[in-house]
Amino acid sequence: MQSNSFRLHHKPWCKIRTIKMYNYRICYCFRLRYRPASNEPSDGLKKVFKKYSGEVGAMGLEQLQHFMSEVQGEADAVAAAQTVLERSKEFRLLKRKGVSLDAFFHYLSSNENSPLLPVVHQDMMAPLSHYFIFTGHNSYLTGNQLTSDCSDQPIRTALLRGVRGIELDVWPNSNHDDINVLHGRTLTTPVKLIDCLRTIREYAFASSPYPLIITLEDHLNTTLRAKLASMMNQIFGDLLYVPNTEHIETFPSPEDLKMKILVSTKPPTEYLEEPKTPRDKDTEAQGGAEDEAWGEEIVHQKPEIGDISKVFEHKQSEQFQDEEDHDEIIERPHEAADYRHLISIPARKKIGGLTETLKTDSNQVGRLSLSEQVFEKATIHHGNEIIRFTKNNLLRIYPRGTRFASSNCNPMHGWMYGAQMVAFNMQGYARSLWVMQGMFRANGGCGYVKKPDFLLDTEEVHIFDPKAELPVKKILKVKVFMGDGWRFDYSKTHFDRYSPPDFYTRVGIAGVPADSRMERTNPIEDNWTPMWDKEFEFKLRVPELAVLRIEVHEYDMSEKDDFAGQICLPVWELRRGIRAVRLCDRKGDLLPSVRLLMQFNFA
Repeated sequence: MQSNSFRLHHKPWCKIRTIKMYNYRICYCFRLRYRPASNEPSDGLKKVFKKYSGEVGAMGLEQLQHFMSEVQGEADAVAAAQTVLERSKEFRLLKRKGVSLDAFFHYLSSNENSPLLPVVHQDMMAPLSHYFIFTGHNSYLTGNQLTSDCSDQPIRTALLRGVRGIELDVWPNSNHDDINVLHGRTLTTPVKLIDCLRTIREYAFASSPYPLIITLEDHLNTTLRAKLASMMNQIFGDLLYVPNTEHIETFPSPEDLKMKILVSTKPPTEYLEEPKTPRDKDTEAQGGAEDEAWGEEIVHQKPEIGDISKVFEHKQSEQFQDEEDHDEIIERPHEAADYRHLISIPARKKIGGLTETLKTDSNQVGRLSLSEQVFEKATIHHGNEIIRFTKNNLLRIYPRGTRFASSNCNPMHGWMYGAQMVAFNMQGYARSLWVMQGMFRANGGCGYVKKPDFLLDTEEVHIFDPKAELPVKKILKVKVFMGDGWRFDYSKTHFDRYSPPDFYTRVGIAGVPADSRMERTNPIEDNWTPMWDKEFEFKLRVPELAVLRIEVHEYDMSEKDDFAGQICLPVWELRRGIRAVRLCDRKGDLLPSVRLLMQFNFA
């Protein structure tokens, strides 16, 4: 397949000489004229080119090799330099003495000069519990948690984005002869289960060949469970993973489970016979503010200790129930064997308090679900037990019940303690969701990211404590040279009716509390191609969990600043050197033309 590194449709980065002026109407009689957008590299980029091209004003093969080795950190600098020469010649940007400034700028801005390598490179042969898994919450909802429609389309969208964990809440229909998917006891409109299953079958492996986990919140009787099992067997067929034994001592690896669909829910006999108390309604504040212009700033939760013992140690505490618990009488006749047989990841039953529940069973692994607020409180006194539990078992964290607007928590809090399945509402947009998307751009975007080794070391003297004072392990240096592309993707009055935009960039880290901070450049006034040439330095204590946050906004003196693009990138996978960083919209979709030229270095 032909390389796309020099595709000319990326207009901002091609050799274009425009003399068009930008005119903005002030009133009926007056117009303001502004200089045209520049197609030149910034001063900082010109200095880099001059350093390696010398007085001749062009880079030959030898000079390119030095640049590729010293700046870009390419392992095979000779091959990388040769590729640039060949592509420059192909697009008639090569001078007699070598690569010109235009060709050099064109290479730097190309798609193949991205900050991440789009390949799966991590060891995929470890047990499933050794990976963070891209997981959705209420995957069928199109909007808010109370009144939006249920549909199979959000499931399709999530799968195309690389999500590997889909949640379905299954309920009887009004006649109790078929199965619907909906958010129970709300005003959400249902969608038929069979439509969701067919969509999953079609798109399960469209973005990744690695296993897809379906978590079921089961509200069915025995007859409908048998019908559900029949549906799944008929639609998924050989794609369903069925263990050879009822109890799994160790999870298989993602590699072993390629192109397989796994079902996770509570085995039928684990439902209680007597009525349960209604689910805790959670009195914390709503999280709807995240869905404003681009989401509130990410914060690390600081749970209050209070009377936590009552939450965790009181047997069958209301707050110790999860989404899969029924609040109605459940009968326990002989369950359909087919239904039990298709459950490959059993959800663990909660026994007493959290201390008992987190005790590991060497003969059987499974999945435990905790609500966001219960998990936050649990980390105060049970951090070590959580990390030990997640070495062999899966831990799923789901949003608190009052996130009616489908907002999300800071996922880093779950990852710091080894929680593999931090379940997110994917239908909205907010900074927390951007960080989630950034984490799973790692490892080729396959939906599985290997947990750092320190989260797998469960010896008491070595167990990781994210609240401890840790030494600086790595220093990340980030330089923002320039940006372009907005003039092609937006109308000239999108950001300001009367002048070109005033762009600035925010750069920072989402990570453990000691690593998390944000910096920003100054706004560049009235310019569609802002040039900042600004460098930042971040001291990282846990670079293995650090996600680089990049946002561009348009400064507005009188109103709220306008959103102009964002991207989050896993720090541990950043390619050293000057890279073309494409930006996304609020939902995480790549903008057609917008990108930044940035440099990454480590010390």
